[in-house]
Amino acid sequence: MSVRLFYDHWPQYNRRLRDVVAAMSTEQLATRPSPDLFPIWAIVGHTAGTRVYWLCEIAGEPGADETPFTNVSAGGWEDDLDHPRGPDELATALDSTFRIIEGCLDRWTPNDLEGTIERTYDGSVQVHSRSSILQRMFTHEAYHCGELSQTLGIAGLPQIDLWRPNLPGEV
Repeated sequence: MSVRLFYDHWPQYNRRLRDVVAAMSTEQLATRPSPDLFPIWAIVGHTAGTRVYWLCEIAGEPGADETPFTNVSAGGWEDDLDHPRGPDELATALDSTFRIIEGCLDRWTPNDLEGTIERTYDGSVQVHSRSSILQRMFTHEAYHCGELSQTLGIAGLPQIDLWRPNLPGEV
């Protein structure tokens, strides 16, 4: 049995984030909640890049080479604010990195979640279970979807409604 059942709404949440971002203009994606905070495109890029960092770089899962983030240890898109990303590029990043998540949800079993992975961060060794990595990523994405929705709402743009009922024909 895979762990997909435990994260059965994650594909829907990803799709709703992706659909809102894909429908935005480049100018809308440049919206910032305040002058000293990241623009929308950078937050979305950070969210997608984090998937590759934790699952490929840390957990050793395959798939980074099929995303725009083939070298996440060198920095993320949000680190280069002089190179804004457009809606198509962000939608592709979300789609390609979510395929890595889906692979883990399909392959990992409840017993796999107990397995641990070490990472050295800031000079110290940290031990993470696969379960904690999935929980970290899931809550990380929910956090940023909330942050993005607040910014979108303030700017009068459509928000990301993760929990609305499905529309007819929507999965």
